[in-house]
Amino acid sequence: MIRQPDGYHLAELNIGRLLAPTDDPRVAEFMANLDKVNGLGKRMPGFVWMMEGSGEPGTGNTENAIGGDPQFVANLTVWEDVASLETFVWGTIHKQFYDRRQEWFELLGDQHFVMWWVPAGHQPDLDEAMARLERLRQKGPSEHAFGWADLKQASKWRDNRCAQVAAE
Repeated sequence: MIRQPDGYHLAELNIGRLLAPTDDPRVAEFMANLDKVNGLGKRMPGFVWMMEGSGEPGTGNTENAIGGDPQFVANLTVWEDVASLETFVWGTIHKQFYDRRQEWFELLGDQHFVMWWVPAGHQPDLDEAMARLERLRQKGPSEHAFGWADLKQASKWRDNRCAQVAAE
């Protein structure tokens, strides 16, 4: 099992492809709640940093498209520890949106979520995060890139029996 090194924080990247453009009614409920959910995350104990878009209301991080595809979006955050991220993901309103992700996101065949340790104070960029995800896809879990199943202390993930379905 992977353990948190002293002086390090937990970075996470979650990618997904929206079922429709961000201004389409099919994803309107998701888009309308981005600021609320992201704002909650930023106020959570243990939150450190989030990759931001322009700050335009209702856009969240959706401007950080992947591969030039505006429907392929990324969420990149840093947390003090696993427990902080877990509490946000499964102990807040975020879980309600997580449980409904198939309503707004395509089912991805590839791994779409990765975590890794970063030195305290480091803010990873999308290129670094995508490289970590690719490493996890190609070589499997390691200290360099891992998922919830690789963290012994990730009890809420186990309790929720996360299935491999559409992205967050």
